[in-house]
Amino acid sequence: MIPFNMPPRINSSLENVISDFQDGILRGDGPFCKKCSRWMEDRFSIYKVLITGSCTHALELSAILCDITPGDEVIMPSYTFCSTANAFALRGAKIVFVDIRPDTMNINEKLIESAITEKTKVIVPVHYAGVSCEMDEILRIAKKYGLSVVEDAAQGMMCSYKGKPLGSIGDLGTYSFHETKNYSMGEGGALLINDQSFIQRAEIIREKGTNRSMFLRGQVDKYSWVDIGSSFLPCDLAAANLYGQLEIADEINTDRLSSWNYYYESLLPLANEGKISLPFVPEGCIHNAHMFYIKVKDLDERTALISHLKGKGIISLFHYIPLHSSKAGLEYGSFHGEDLYTTKESERLLRLPMFYKLKKDDVFHIAKSIKDFYK
Repeated sequence: MIPFNMPPRINSSLENVISDFQDGILRGDGPFCKKCSRWMEDRFSIYKVLITGSCTHALELSAILCDITPGDEVIMPSYTFCSTANAFALRGAKIVFVDIRPDTMNINEKLIESAITEKTKVIVPVHYAGVSCEMDEILRIAKKYGLSVVEDAAQGMMCSYKGKPLGSIGDLGTYSFHETKNYSMGEGGALLINDQSFIQRAEIIREKGTNRSMFLRGQVDKYSWVDIGSSFLPCDLAAANLYGQLEIADEINTDRLSSWNYYYESLLPLANEGKISLPFVPEGCIHNAHMFYIKVKDLDERTALISHLKGKGIISLFHYIPLHSSKAGLEYGSFHGEDLYTTKESERLLRLPMFYKLKKDDVFHIAKSIKDFYK
C-alpha cells in the first residue's frame, strides 16, 4: 500500500530526542522548544513564537488574547477543521461562517464585509493547502472595522503571500505540527505573535496563568497566578523531534514541491479533457506542497475513485464535512449568505498521498491509476 501520509524521520531528530532523554529533560518549554521558537522567529521575522501542544492550543490562546466573550461574533470559513471554530466557541462566541472561493477553497474575501455586525470581533482566514487567502483585502476590512485577524496557517509553514510568510501577516498566526503536516511533532503547534502588545499576556496564559516566564528571566522574585490560563506547553521531546526537521526545512520543502509538480504535470492531460480539476495557486502566493488534491465531478464519482485507488494499493482521503452542516456547527454558529460553493466543492475534493521522500515511481503509479479510472 502507498500510505496517505508518513511523518518525516530524520536521524538528527532521533539524536535530539535521545539527548533530551539522557539529560532528563521531559518538561514543557525545554531547550528544544526554545530552539524551535528562535528558528521560526528568525526565519519568518516574527516578534515572538510560542511552541504549543497543538495548533488547537495556539488557536485557543488566540481567542483568549483577543478577549473573546459570550455574544461576540467571529467570521471564518465553514470549510476548515473544527478546532478553528472550537477555539472561539469555547469562549462563548457565535461563529459566522462565510462561503469559500471555488478556486482556492479559501474564504471568499468579497463576502466578509457583509457578514460584519456590531458584535464582530475577529476574522479568521484559513490558508487551505498552504495557499494564502487574499490578505490585503482582509486586512483592509479588519482595519476599517477595528477587528483582529488571526491566521489559521495550520497548513501554511514555509508559504508566503506577496513575500510575507503566512502566519506573520495578521495580529496572530498559528501553525500545526501534527503528524500529517510537513513538519511534525506528532502533536504540536505554534502561536505566532505579530503584535508586541500580546507577548507578555500570551506567555502568562500559556504557563497556566502564572508569570513563571518573567520569574525565570529574573524580572520578578517569585511567580504566582496572575491571569486565566492553561497548560499549553508541549513536551520537549516532541520539540527535539521537530528541530531536526527544521534544520533541513528547505530540503523537505523542495522534495515535497517536486512530488507536487510531478503530480500536476502527470494529471494535467485529464484536467485539459475536463475530467478533473487541479489546484490553483494565485499570483503572489507561494505554497509548500502540503497537499495535492484533485476535484472530480461529484460525490458519487469521488466515492468510486477512492474505491478504485484502494484496489490499486493507494490510500486517498477527503476531509472537512463543512462545519455549518455539523451538529455543533448548527448549535454554535450560522452560515451568512448562500452556500454556493462550500458544500458542493467539498464533495468533489480528493487528497492524494503526499509526504517527504514520496517516490517518483509511486506518484507515477497513482497518476496512472487515476487515468485508468477515467478510461
